[in-house]
Amino acid sequence: MTETNRALTDEAQASPSPPPSGAAVEDARRVSVPDTHLMGSLLGPGDEWLDTIEAAFPASRIVVRGNEIAISGPDAQRVGDLFNELVTLVSSGIRIDVDVLRRSLDMIDQNEQPSAVLASDAIRLSGGANVRPKTAGQRRYIDAIGANIITFGLGPAGTGKSWLAVAMAAQALQRKQVERIVLTRPAVEAGERLGFLPGDLMAKVDPYLRPLYDALYDMVGAEGAARLLERGAVEVAPLAFMRGRTLNRSFIILDEAQNTTPEQMKMFLTRIGFGSRVVVTGDTTQVDVQGGRSGLDGIEDVLSGIEGLAFVRLDRRDVVRHRIVADIVSAYERNDSRPAAQPNPERAERSTP
Repeated sequence: MTETNRALTDEAQASPSPPPSGAAVEDARRVSVPDTHLMGSLLGPGDEWLDTIEAAFPASRIVVRGNEIAISGPDAQRVGDLFNELVTLVSSGIRIDVDVLRRSLDMIDQNEQPSAVLASDAIRLSGGANVRPKTAGQRRYIDAIGANIITFGLGPAGTGKSWLAVAMAAQALQRKQVERIVLTRPAVEAGERLGFLPGDLMAKVDPYLRPLYDALYDMVGAEGAARLLERGAVEVAPLAFMRGRTLNRSFIILDEAQNTTPEQMKMFLTRIGFGSRVVVTGDTTQVDVQGGRSGLDGIEDVLSGIEGLAFVRLDRRDVVRHRIVADIVSAYERNDSRPAAQPNPERAERSTP
């Protein structure tokens, strides 16, 4: 539908007459856009964003005239809230695109404010790089890291657990809040036998630590990461190297924590020294540790009530990769929630020799 077709053609349409006696009264809402030049960004190229919003709220009627948007229908209040939030985003310099609009729709559906997340203060890094949360869950995660000594970020793949933790660590290092960053993870094979890799010990464990290197490169660039590693401001090491150490004035990230044993988790958490901050990330649906005894199992019950320690759980709504990744996570969640299939006794009897 074109913008012309949506426009109000006369004053009577702009101010509809009262409904007949006994008819259901629809909600109505008007949103005024303060600057007319913002309308193009708000409605999208060829009214693409307006088409998307109409498809998301098919029971509502949206009419655009000048710099005013009139909404009627059962979802008028929510649609009005969405447009007001989008106006705030555009006014603050946020460019509306497919991803921003989709996330805004999701947050409005959850009674959350997109502007409080997408236009919130960024994690500012030297070189002009700014990292902003993209979901309400990510906002809670960042706030928890800033407010606590130890933060557990738990959730499925693609929710930004490690990436945001490295961003917070890089910011703390650049602000001289800590003297070094320590990145660690257990060297556990994910269902594959890698055999005897060539090189020294660090060369053998390097493939396990590569995701942490990748996140660091994203934050400070390859050259910046190389300089930090060379002078010891960033240390990347397998979890086994943490035993016996006390880490003072450090930002420590334990990645893939679901693959620790309970003994390893206790060992790691007792390495924390003065002036340090810790982030533990993990996905309890992807446990590869031998025997299946994960260090994250039941840990929230064990550590509950400790001051300065927080747990943040992310879910499929916080996935920031391709949309299909969130759909895959949802499919696995639905499958895991189904009751286990009961064996067929007749089939078992027929298969018995």
